[in-house]
Amino acid sequence: MGTSFTLNGAACDAHPGESILHAAERHGVAIPRLCYAEGLRADGNCRACVVEVQGERALAPSCCRAVQPGMIVDTQSERAQRSQKMVLELLLADMPEQGYQWVDGDAARPHGELSDWAAQLGVMARPALTALRREQPPADLSHPAMAVNLDACIQCTRCVRACRETQVNDVIGYAQRGAHSAIVFDLADGMGESSCVACGECVQACPTGALSAKTFIGDRSVDREVDSVCPYCGVGCLISYQVKDDRIVAVQGRDGPANRGRLCVKGRFGFDYVHHRQRLTRPLIRKPGVPKALSGLKPEQWFEVFREASWDEALDLAAGGLKRLRDTKGPKSLAGFGSAKGSNEEAYLFQKLVRTGFGSNNVDHCTRLCHASSVAALLEGVGSGAVSNPVNDVQHAELILVIGANPSSNHPVAATWMKNAAARGTKIVLADPRRTELSRHAWRTLQFKADADVALLNALIHTVIHEGLADQDFVRERTANYEALAAHVADYSPERMAPLCGIPAETIREVARAFATARAAMVLWGMGISQHVHGTDNARCLISLVAVSGQIGKPGSGLHPLRGQNNVQGASDAGLIPMMFPNYQRVDNADAHAWFERFWGTPLDPTPGYTVVEIMHKALAPDDDSHKIRGMYILGENPAMSDPDLNHARAGLAALEHLVVQDLFLTETAWLADVVLPASGWPEKTGTVTNTDRMVQLGRRALPLPGDARLDLWIVQQLARRMGLDWRYEGDDAGVAAVYEEMRQAMHASIAGISWERLQREHSVTYPCLSEDDPGQPIVFIDRVPTADGRIRLVPADIVPADERPDDDYPFVLITGRQLEHWHTGSMTRRADVLDAIEPLPVASLHGIDLQRLGVAPDGLLTVESRRGRVTLHARRDDGTPLGTVFIPFAFAEAAANLLTNDALDPFGKIAEVKYCAVRLSPGGPALDDIGYGGGVTTEASGP
Repeated sequence: MGTSFTLNGAACDAHPGESILHAAERHGVAIPRLCYAEGLRADGNCRACVVEVQGERALAPSCCRAVQPGMIVDTQSERAQRSQKMVLELLLADMPEQGYQWVDGDAARPHGELSDWAAQLGVMARPALTALRREQPPADLSHPAMAVNLDACIQCTRCVRACRETQVNDVIGYAQRGAHSAIVFDLADGMGESSCVACGECVQACPTGALSAKTFIGDRSVDREVDSVCPYCGVGCLISYQVKDDRIVAVQGRDGPANRGRLCVKGRFGFDYVHHRQRLTRPLIRKPGVPKALSGLKPEQWFEVFREASWDEALDLAAGGLKRLRDTKGPKSLAGFGSAKGSNEEAYLFQKLVRTGFGSNNVDHCTRLCHASSVAALLEGVGSGAVSNPVNDVQHAELILVIGANPSSNHPVAATWMKNAAARGTKIVLADPRRTELSRHAWRTLQFKADADVALLNALIHTVIHEGLADQDFVRERTANYEALAAHVADYSPERMAPLCGIPAETIREVARAFATARAAMVLWGMGISQHVHGTDNARCLISLVAVSGQIGKPGSGLHPLRGQNNVQGASDAGLIPMMFPNYQRVDNADAHAWFERFWGTPLDPTPGYTVVEIMHKALAPDDDSHKIRGMYILGENPAMSDPDLNHARAGLAALEHLVVQDLFLTETAWLADVVLPASGWPEKTGTVTNTDRMVQLGRRALPLPGDARLDLWIVQQLARRMGLDWRYEGDDAGVAAVYEEMRQAMHASIAGISWERLQREHSVTYPCLSEDDPGQPIVFIDRVPTADGRIRLVPADIVPADERPDDDYPFVLITGRQLEHWHTGSMTRRADVLDAIEPLPVASLHGIDLQRLGVAPDGLLTVESRRGRVTLHARRDDGTPLGTVFIPFAFAEAAANLLTNDALDPFGKIAEVKYCAVRLSPGGPALDDIGYGGGVTTEASGP
């Protein structure tokens, strides 16, 4: 029922609890406001939005005053307008002469929203007031990304609420009193010296430009704004590119279902890699006789290894070499690595090319290095590799278990939803060998011993079952193999497992009881669960814990493996994996095999192909091996940085007879290629991606391609035609809509209702969605799971030790991962000026006691060595890293973590154990000179 009231003499209705401001705006009445912004809690401190309410002595702030039945409101009375104008004039009088928010090049509006409202109400500051302007504080330009000009600050506290309540980073505060009051960072530090994580939420919230992006100071006019999707992690934040002179000058968050306007440092400031001077802009062909090696070469020296070529020559050579190997050595001699950083359409066409053009299923991508074991367990247990509930469903949870993940660094916007939930009383349990930033918000932090996941999880399951906390109705009606699971975990009591996992038995029991008895409990996990030889077992345990507790199929519950890259979910859905056709239909399933043979009109290989690590092994197989990999096509992947045991992987790539690489830059992999094809960056293409929440989302092309670079879809189709495939996808952007519609037919069981036209209209639709009027299903498994019998299969898991344990020679454990500012192998983020400036050096994080024992000062050089390789990095003190452990991010080519890691595989998911291996540490090492890619951008692409 609505609430009836009178607004400016007219009868109106308000929604229950709706503010006067919102109700007025819905009825077309504009009220000035400065301290209020959509998405922020109403504060009512600027008093620009005051209105007159009949019968009340004082004017009411409309942003935080709810409409009451029968209320009579006048927004345009003389008293209300006089007060509104007075507030605006007083604020204008304190503003500096030079503004920081020039909009559309209009110098008459230098102070953003303040100038906008002043113009609408006809307000100008009188000279008598401007003569009393406050003493202006100096600018703070200490941060690489943002400028602080508090002379333009009106102390509306939007930045404080954005930082403390939306992002929950707790950096910005409000200090002092009266005329001395001011916005401060931490303990009145410079912004660059503070704990700011550069999410830019304060910049997006600031109404006057007192906080602004350094990339967009001065004339803020733009030529166009283009809606798209963030190209980084799997959260899938919707964004708007602001483009001027065919360059991205800023990025704003959009009100998408995954982010609600929020962004992180990468999404907001990591955009200028596409303009970097090292962009590939012309096809390259390796010069005869030049050996395939990585040492000592820089992108600017490309001409020592390659020569430029026309597209026809490069495509003929690329396809010709692959075709020759297929026809002379057989289909098994070829393989392809696609990309989780491209679009669904590119992933679909790439795997189709490998299957129908190469003639085998030797196709894979980086899912094999992140969540393949999670997907294996999910397909086995619940019949689907997708998440059951979206991330922001944590708002409905009573307890959240975050395990083997560091969302504050790897999925920062997702972490904000968790922190928001904690602020409302939700219990967070953080389980990880490292104590990370989220522990600040956790109810319990379980810092278990690395590699002890199964011991801890089986102890939790034991407690639920043997204390009688299992949801017996759910178990009876919706699970299979419960008795075997219960018998198995009988030997895994918390008391027995405590010495193995390092968590006190009573704490394990406390967490298990809270999880099982919660109204709704949700599990989110990352690669700390999956990247082990027992990764599938880890995920099996999580499935069992959720199922025996009945915590699935309802709001705030379920299973959510957090996807690391922007389209790792969509690329897997589209069939970019060796054992599955699109929509997870096994290639060795006779019915699925026959369907795709009819659909694509060609015979197909009925046997699963090789995975990423297996392909690298097969590249080094003896010549008499009929499955030896001799040729590869790699699109947007960098296995010479991302694969485990890099010396072995690089040797495999160098041993290939023919390697075609398609990428934005001369990556470490591209240096080993015979043909390099210049690709398109995400802002230069139109296509769909699917985020971790199963949302299919549309990105639109914002920029022209640099030089002679081409769309990835166009390149794939050109290679396909030269290999004998008669592909014809008509339409704009290399026929992307036509490709999508074919993919939709191949994936009709999940996205039949998501047409291209619907995506253009709605931007984001969640699958499964089976008809045009289906809104999509954010929560699945409500009544059954898509297994053969509709039941969740519970699979017991034994303790399987890591493939390589610490010993006297290699006494430390290495954990690898990502960091906030950089992503994947760094080829994009390390060419983004702001990100590179914030985090320019390769680092190894250790506990302070370990650093002291080694005699290494923070920021000093440290050498880390495994049985496979050695790197030197700068030491960083991190007391959240446990003793005897070192953490290294894998984005730095100068100190590639994967030179150290182990390529031992999980037998089910075929994922490598890159989260655990034995290393030794020693102080010092060779100086790290010539770090990074040189920084900076150019006004036009000048790379090869």
